[in-house]
Amino acid sequence: MGAMFIKVKIMAKNAKPDPETVALIKWCEQVEALLVAGGATLAQAREHIEEQAEWFTDQFYDGLTPAEAAKAALND
Repeated sequence: MGAMFIKVKIMAKNAKPDPETVALIKWCEQVEALLVAGGATLAQAREHIEEQAEWFTDQFYDGLTPAEAAKAALND
């Protein structure tokens, strides 16, 4: 899931995130930064992560690094 989406979802629940969720959020933030470094605007990077949340979540659980996920996303 997109980092912003996850943060909003957690805040809406008023719950403390589990360590796995925190790791996913941090991973998404790194991907976001790499997408921006690759030429996307911050808004474009966030929108893409949020729209492709399931794909990015799968990449996280498949063990891709943020750099590998960003590269794959930029090559689409």
